[in-house]
Amino acid sequence: MAPSHQIDERIRSLGGWRGETLARVRLLIHEADPDIVEECKWVKPGNPLGVPVWSHAGIVCTGEVYKQVVKLTFSRGASLADPQGLFNASLEGNTRRAIDIREGEAINTKAFQDLILAAVAENIQRKSPKSRGR
Repeated sequence: MAPSHQIDERIRSLGGWRGETLARVRLLIHEADPDIVEECKWVKPGNPLGVPVWSHAGIVCTGEVYKQVVKLTFSRGASLADPQGLFNASLEGNTRRAIDIREGEAINTKAFQDLILAAVAENIQRKSPKSRGR
């Protein structure tokens, strides 16, 4: 099954607010960066559809779903400016940052899409030959 179809199936299987939230952030991610690549990783018996992952020159973010939150974890979130304060989870780490979205919470579209673009830029900058000499 193609990764995009796996994510479609994941959203359908969730239903309710969690499925709606994951579908909404997925749309926002694609609007922010039409070149983003979707895949599903970390497939296991308890999670046969895996975790949605969005990448561009490296992982941008993952979309994990729990009972109380939809968690968007940015793999290099600690390196990103977050002037609107969207990151509200995994704040203690040196690398990742996450956004936990609870039922009924709205996400600041512009600020979220700015974070997506900043994460892509960070990935591209880290892969550039100039940055390897640092």
